[in-house]
Amino acid sequence: MPSLDPTVAEVRRAVRATLAALQAGPVVVALSGGADSLALTAATVFEARALGISVTAAIVDHGLQPGSDAVAQRAAGQARELGADARVLTVTVDQQHPDGPEAAARAARYDALRQCAAELEASAVLLGHTLDDQAETVLLGLARGSGAGSLQGMAPLREDADATRWARPLLGVRRATTRTFCTASTLEPWDDPQNGEPRFARVRVRERVLPVLETELGPGIAEALARTAEQLREDAEAFDEMIHETIEDIVEHAEAGISVSVAALAANPAALRNRIIRLVVDSEFGVGLTRVQTLEVARLVTDWSGQGPIDLPGCTAKRAGGRIVFAAR
Repeated sequence: MPSLDPTVAEVRRAVRATLAALQAGPVVVALSGGADSLALTAATVFEARALGISVTAAIVDHGLQPGSDAVAQRAAGQARELGADARVLTVTVDQQHPDGPEAAARAARYDALRQCAAELEASAVLLGHTLDDQAETVLLGLARGSGAGSLQGMAPLREDADATRWARPLLGVRRATTRTFCTASTLEPWDDPQNGEPRFARVRVRERVLPVLETELGPGIAEALARTAEQLREDAEAFDEMIHETIEDIVEHAEAGISVSVAALAANPAALRNRIIRLVVDSEFGVGLTRVQTLEVARLVTDWSGQGPIDLPGCTAKRAGGRIVFAAR
């Protein structure tokens, strides 16, 4: 018998480990038709067959490119040929989204996948992000100065507030591996023309920045960035556990919001204090604070001179006696 191509074995092993960690029931695979998601779909169908798990490929048609419906139907056909069920999810992208078209498309895509998973009672949605995607994410976070949170990159497994689980089996697999997987499996991936558009920051990182780093600093940059993300994520998980234990003793419910003890915040080092502030606002109001906003709130503790309320996304913060009060706007 012909030997199994090493890239096929690598991708299947990655998927097998994820399905084992999920203790999965039915799963949804987000399929664009590109090499990464096509390899993921093929490997998931193969591994799920032995476990008796049903696989549905969800193809999101954003309607942003001419012929996108044909691309979606082609991907659905490939999924069915592999042995998966397939659904084409047509979405409307908000062209006036304040964060731009990429963010709007992403929001619409994730909402559609979330709804699909709920309808199918899926144990998780599998996404085809690779080690290269992780490296790009870390570099973009570094360039934006977004702090340790963004440098953690994408988590292999995370759960939304609504209990949707998102899994990324291929975060340890290179993009070139998924393409070779498709070749070895006689699968013809679709190449999204937007993946070569230099107007997108991620494309510039992929096509220009990472190759320069590899040339000037030597090979292995993508792997190093992915390792950094993993290490920071481990640190953050430990830190967050400490914060949750601390918050239980210093947070109280307030009218239209929540309050935190000034004395307790002041007693903590800046790194912990700032994390508590961000976590409280995120948990209560579902919004993330920038570093500048976080530091402005912290000044209510460390540099109090009678300043008034601070406007934040979705809420306000003010000092009232010995407490910082966060209230809905």
